[in-house]
Amino acid sequence: MQDSDKLAIAAHLHVLLRRKTGRVTDTEWMAVNAEYALEVVRFARQHALDDGVPELAEWADRLDQAVHAPAPAPQRRPLLETASQAVRQRLVPEPVAEIPRYVGGIR
Repeated sequence: MQDSDKLAIAAHLHVLLRRKTGRVTDTEWMAVNAEYALEVVRFARQHALDDGVPELAEWADRLDQAVHAPAPAPQRRPLLETASQAVRQRLVPEPVAEIPRYVGGIR
C-alpha cells in the first residue's frame, strides 16, 4: 500500500479518535511507524468495544491492513532505456555563455 493511502487512513482515524475519545495522534508518524500505528489500532479497537463505536473498529482494521500490506514494488525501467537516456543527456552540448564584446577602443 502506498504511503499516501496509509496517511489518508491515519488521518481519518485521527479525526475519529479526537472526536470520540479526545485522544490526539500523530498521523504522519502513524503512516510510517508500524509499531506506533499498531498501538493506535489497539487503542481504537479497545475504545470501539468499551464505548460502542463500531466506526472506530472499522478504521482501526483498515489501518491494521495498511500496516501489514506489502510495500509496492518500485517501478523499474529497462537498463538499455536508462543508459541511452544518460548518453543522450551527455551528448547534448551545454549552452555556451555569450562572450561580451568590448565596445570602444584603447587609447
